Amino acid sequence: MILGMSLTTFTAVHVVISLIGIAGGLIVVVGMLRASRLAGWTALFLTATVLTSVTGFFFPATQVLPSHVVGVISLVVLVVTLGALYVKRLAGSWRWIYVAGAVLALYLNSFVGVIQAFLKVPALHRLAPTQSEPPFLVAQLTVMALFVGLGVRAVMKFRPAVPRTG
Repeated sequence: MILGMSLTTFTAVHVVISLIGIAGGLIVVVGMLRASRLAGWTALFLTATVLTSVTGFFFPATQVLPSHVVGVISLVVLVVTLGALYVKRLAGSWRWIYVAGAVLALYLNSFVGVIQAFLKVPALHRLAPTQSEPPFLVAQLTVMALFVGLGVRAVMKFRPAVPRTG
């Protein structure tokens, strides 16, 4: 039992939160490419991504796993990203720090998603049972290249209107 749920139910909740985070993050990145700040989608994406990282630590483990390391990295990135957006309000260099952090957080969630897909989807698992085979490596490198490209473009394009104060 985890938080009063069976492991199966907890896993399903964790996966749904992860998928919401990934879908919301993709919408946010598209918004960035259009220089649009989608406040509601951004809040959903960041909240779901924080919850994904946090809930990942509740799975039973007897040692520190690579997923724990990715979770810690993600949470550190998210703290900086949230600070850039909600505390520093994207002022100056905080704009690109926010964009880079948001894209990196989305990438990390997607990176884990690819790992899980190769572990859980039978057709993918047959292609790369140890996750060291070429199909797995190609998938991960493709995802990384996609996010590097999106991140660079988003940093260049995301220049939303800054609300006036005073």
